[in-house]
Amino acid sequence: MSAFTTALGPNGVARRMILFTSPSPRALMSRGDVVITYLRQRERPRYAPQGRPPGKVSILRAEAPPPHFYRYLYDLVGRRWNWTTRKKLSDGDLSAIIHHPQTYLYVLYVGGVPAGMGEIDAARPPATEIRFFGLSPDFIGKGYGRFFLANIVDLAWATNPAEVRIETCTLDHPAALPLYQKFGFTVFDQQKGVVDLAGAAD
Repeated sequence: MSAFTTALGPNGVARRMILFTSPSPRALMSRGDVVITYLRQRERPRYAPQGRPPGKVSILRAEAPPPHFYRYLYDLVGRRWNWTTRKKLSDGDLSAIIHHPQTYLYVLYVGGVPAGMGEIDAARPPATEIRFFGLSPDFIGKGYGRFFLANIVDLAWATNPAEVRIETCTLDHPAALPLYQKFGFTVFDQQKGVVDLAGAAD
């Protein structure tokens, strides 16, 4: 998940391009190409009941969270996958996004500990977008992802959109794309961009 810029495609049509930037010298790899994949659901899915994962599990909406709490979640979930865009925002600019009445931030808790975040953006109809989704590294591969995603998708559809969108890129967990497809999302676009991973660990 990272910043985007607009560029003209081969037909003169403006297209979103992924753009990663960072000033840190501690790069994990050199600049190179990445691919971002856009997916959508056009009908509300009917999933088989998801087994509840182990432990005391709850999903709570964080209503008007303070920026420092959001930054903690964003770093907890996204650091490993080089999420950087929200790190660059001032507290004021960040608050304007996360306090918007049609932005919904949900936190997965396991045993009272934050274990994941899902951010839903319903501010740009007719589509609702799952803008950020992920787990804390300590809870990956333990069955929480499918449970949490099923709930986040259902909550996204509760905003009554024409379709629900989500995106992933080649920096994300390799299981992200197949997981979204298993949940009924279909690819409708792909774009290439340039990445500089240096600042994700800052």
